[in-house]
Amino acid sequence: MTQSIDQSRRDHLKAAALGIAGAALAGSIPSDAKAATKTAFTVKQTTIPIVGSEQVFPVRRIYCIGRNYAAHAREMGSDPNREPPFFFQKPTDAIQLVAANGSADHPYPSLTKNYHHEVELVAALKSGGRNIPADKALDHVFGYAVGLDMTRRDLQRAMGDEKKPWEIGKSFDMSAPIGPIHPVAKTGHFTKGDISLSVNGTVRQKSDLANMIWSVAEQISKLSEAFELKAGDIIYSGTPENVGPVVKGDVLLCKIKGLPDLSIKIT
Repeated sequence: MTQSIDQSRRDHLKAAALGIAGAALAGSIPSDAKAATKTAFTVKQTTIPIVGSEQVFPVRRIYCIGRNYAAHAREMGSDPNREPPFFFQKPTDAIQLVAANGSADHPYPSLTKNYHHEVELVAALKSGGRNIPADKALDHVFGYAVGLDMTRRDLQRAMGDEKKPWEIGKSFDMSAPIGPIHPVAKTGHFTKGDISLSVNGTVRQKSDLANMIWSVAEQISKLSEAFELKAGDIIYSGTPENVGPVVKGDVLLCKIKGLPDLSIKIT
């Protein structure tokens, strides 16, 4: 009987202590923190204008495919067969917006002496998922844009030679110039058509989207095997052959049949 009373007493004291501690802890939390969690500062959302709309496209991730045209694969020292494609990412603040049929000043980046152009078709996703079948992949595309995958080639090659990640050659500020997004409802899907880039009026890159080793649909399908794709993801779908260096003062003009031109001036 005495043991039962002692146990009851101990339980009562323990409950009282926990109640006091809980009340003290609750009192130490500011009332506004209880109501809602607030961030320490604001981080700007990266967005891309949508043609014909007041809405903008919010960018979640930027995926890029490497060596997706046979001739470009050869010039980069690779065998252009249909081995599994490889991808890399750029940060969202790599985006540099360029007005349709307009031009933007593009700063020559630090650390490089061999800065290269790569014109690409960009697919913007409105939805996603995992293990998306290729025959359903285009259902997830919101629209398309013209883009540039600008590359610090000397840094990329140096890191590659050392068997190290070459992110520094690809994933830097303003390394992803892009035009506005054109909804699929207005353009249809781009499976073929001319793609080109000229520097100071001289054509350097010229091919057809049909020459992609992996189509946009196949890229989406393959990417979804490795990542869960989501709305807001954009995919730079690869560049044709004859990538090359640019210097300050050069004017680049990018063309994809069915989309407005994109132009930047290296400053």
